[in-house]
Amino acid sequence: MDFDLTDEQEQLRDAVRALGRRYGHRYFVAKAKAGEHTTELWEEAGRLGYLGVNIPTEYGGGGGGITELAIVCEELAAAGCPLLLLVVSPAIAGTVIAKHGTADQRERLLPGLADGSLRVVFAITEPEAGSNFHRLGTVARRDGDDWLLSGRKCFISGVDEAQYVLVVARTEDTTTGKLKPALFLVPTDAAGLTCSRLDMEIVSPENQFLLYLDDVRLPADALVGESLEAGLPALFAGLNPERITVAAMSAGTGRYAIERAAEYAATRRVWGGRSIGSHQGVSQPLAHAAIQVELARLMTYKAATRYDAGRDQEAGVSANMAKYAAGEAAALAVDTAVQVHGGAGMTTEYGVATLLGAVRAGRIAPVSREMILNFVAQHVLGQEKSY
Repeated sequence: MDFDLTDEQEQLRDAVRALGRRYGHRYFVAKAKAGEHTTELWEEAGRLGYLGVNIPTEYGGGGGGITELAIVCEELAAAGCPLLLLVVSPAIAGTVIAKHGTADQRERLLPGLADGSLRVVFAITEPEAGSNFHRLGTVARRDGDDWLLSGRKCFISGVDEAQYVLVVARTEDTTTGKLKPALFLVPTDAAGLTCSRLDMEIVSPENQFLLYLDDVRLPADALVGESLEAGLPALFAGLNPERITVAAMSAGTGRYAIERAAEYAATRRVWGGRSIGSHQGVSQPLAHAAIQVELARLMTYKAATRYDAGRDQEAGVSANMAKYAAGEAAALAVDTAVQVHGGAGMTTEYGVATLLGAVRAGRIAPVSREMILNFVAQHVLGQEKSY
């Protein structure tokens, strides 16, 4: 059992850390509050090869795995720049297309995903279905050689920055008559596709949208994979990388918050000149949060290692546990950091309260903590399904 990164992974971590710190949380917040995107950071990360570390080398990527992409997600977040598009574009879309896309789809899309010039976002969540993808209402039906997609999606990240939306819809199995999932690449400028921005209480340069698909006409090659049989495997191929990279981003955010709070506690002096960190009422909650973040990091890289080794079933359990642990740890770390700073913690200047909304959302999305507990109870502990 080896808890150390390889030399190449350590070099990647150091390089991404240096990039993230050159931009930092002030840049991230300024972009968010101005209603702008972190375009400069994204483009530089793409030029340096960090956005495509998990894309096969024949398509311009780094040839690594989700472990390498988790390192990128964590280190940018630890610098105060948690980029959600890393999760939806290279992690979900990149993995799905690399593993299940047609040869043409791989040739067309993976080079752009690798260098960051192409962004593909992911649309599964619906207002009525919530976490239950078996109840998705978005339907794709044949019209000659074309497909027509109709339905609604909600909480879809980064649509205004993307060229494609990877839409999960349901198609009719001509043999059984039952509906089964399929994935479609929908251009964001497609006729019949409209979007409405959701106002969120989250400081983020990446926006959330409602999507409306009104008989969006797509050519046959918009279907991901060679046939409808690729739909379910393709969908699940993207979910574990999503959970792992979200966990990495949450762990990085927790590290950032703890670092800021530890520095403040060590240098802030009151009541006779002692640092506030010398008081157990300050130092112990901070130490507790640091332990929780480190435990979450261990589970995150355990999940990534299992995924990259092709141990899908085990990776699914670990990925869900990692997402749960990191979401809880990040929320605790940011809340503790605010408390350590006192009133200063609620100001923009100190850069911790700006993360409160994001880490709270991390306990809900992309899968809620309650659904993860259901999953563990059923699939790990052998309990009867409760829902």
